[in-house]
Amino acid sequence: MRLLLTGGSVFRDGGFQPLEIAVSEGRIVSVSPRLPRDGAAVVELNHCFVVPGFVDVHVHLREPGFSYKETIASGTAAAAAGGYTAVCAMPNLDPVPDSPDRLRPELEAVERDARVRVYSYGAITRGEKGEALADFAALAPFVPGFSDDGRGVQSEERMRQAMLLAKKLDRPIVAHCEDESLLRPGWCVHDGTFAKKHGLPGNDPASEWKQVERDLQLVRETGCRYHVCHVSTKESVGLVRRAKAEGLPVTCETGPHYLCLCDGDLEDDGRFKMNPPIRSAADQDALVEGLLDGTVDCVATDHAPHSAEEKSRGLRGSLNGVVGLECAFPVLYTELVKTGKVPLETILNALCVNPRKIFGLPGGTIEEGQPADLAVLSLDRSGVVNPEGFRSLGRATPFAGRRVEAAVCMTIVDGNIVFPEGLKPSPNGTIGIVRGRDRRSGGEP
Repeated sequence: MRLLLTGGSVFRDGGFQPLEIAVSEGRIVSVSPRLPRDGAAVVELNHCFVVPGFVDVHVHLREPGFSYKETIASGTAAAAAGGYTAVCAMPNLDPVPDSPDRLRPELEAVERDARVRVYSYGAITRGEKGEALADFAALAPFVPGFSDDGRGVQSEERMRQAMLLAKKLDRPIVAHCEDESLLRPGWCVHDGTFAKKHGLPGNDPASEWKQVERDLQLVRETGCRYHVCHVSTKESVGLVRRAKAEGLPVTCETGPHYLCLCDGDLEDDGRFKMNPPIRSAADQDALVEGLLDGTVDCVATDHAPHSAEEKSRGLRGSLNGVVGLECAFPVLYTELVKTGKVPLETILNALCVNPRKIFGLPGGTIEEGQPADLAVLSLDRSGVVNPEGFRSLGRATPFAGRRVEAAVCMTIVDGNIVFPEGLKPSPNGTIGIVRGRDRRSGGEP
């Protein structure tokens, strides 16, 4: 069945244009100011905005091994509700995907239950224990890169070996940077004003940037493609900026919570507990500047769900990790675009375009022949972040209760409407989107 999107503005060539999009058999077949309607299921966008589907290069789907926290089904439903058409899933699972046999259960669950495209990382080391390397050569055909996310690789020699092998296989190392020798026992927040005021053990920013510094020197030696996860410190931003100026094959991401919050916003609640922690206002400003000047390539949520009990113990006792797929774009738009800090085009490049370029994923442009992976956005819909309505099994977000001024109205993956759930348009019928809500005529709900 042919799908026709009309009445909206399409993100193309770095800006928005009043165009219609025809979709058939999972592909964009035409983009033009006016397209034929005969036999098409029409989506009337009513001045909403069409963009390439978002890509999150850093999520934790928890299956296999920890399905009480999240499943492939619930996590990808959350992704679809957030406008994401693809996610890259981290390997801290059980079993850890450090060989094809141990990757297989995850791939089978993805094949069975995923509502968006899922790209599964392979581990850097066996069991993510930082010792023997995973089976890179056997994993490479199945994974977009290698990561031990959740732990930094402590051994310099082990990381050098990993980079040399990843370089040979043309896969990036996707690094959680954390020097455990610089961590204070029991840390729970950034080592800053909030920690001192409340007598809490703090996390030294050097525990992140010192390992970034070490790894960048290894990149100089090996030429390996290298991507830094969840950058949170001003020093890390500076190191990556200088590495890029040298021409090193280095990219990085940060999260919505690091761009939109600082430790002055903290509360003694598990929904503010993550690793790395939310840092100072100076770090926040450096991250925004890095996004503006291209040092920070991607915005990734580090969506990391836990059970309600695991997040109920305040800052000291809760596990690290917050969820973000379902509120990331509304929060980024409200806190950064509406305030004039960051242009919308910059946010969209960080969500739609750059992740695909870095990891060689399909799509990213709205052109004939491209995959029909699209998100439809309303930029004038007010609401409140309400975790109780999340599709994710996780509920812990630092943005709970925040007012937002944008919404994701529809997500299309491989030409199929995956959000809102249950929409089944029929030929010659119309689905109309009104400020982020849907009304139906001619199609089956």
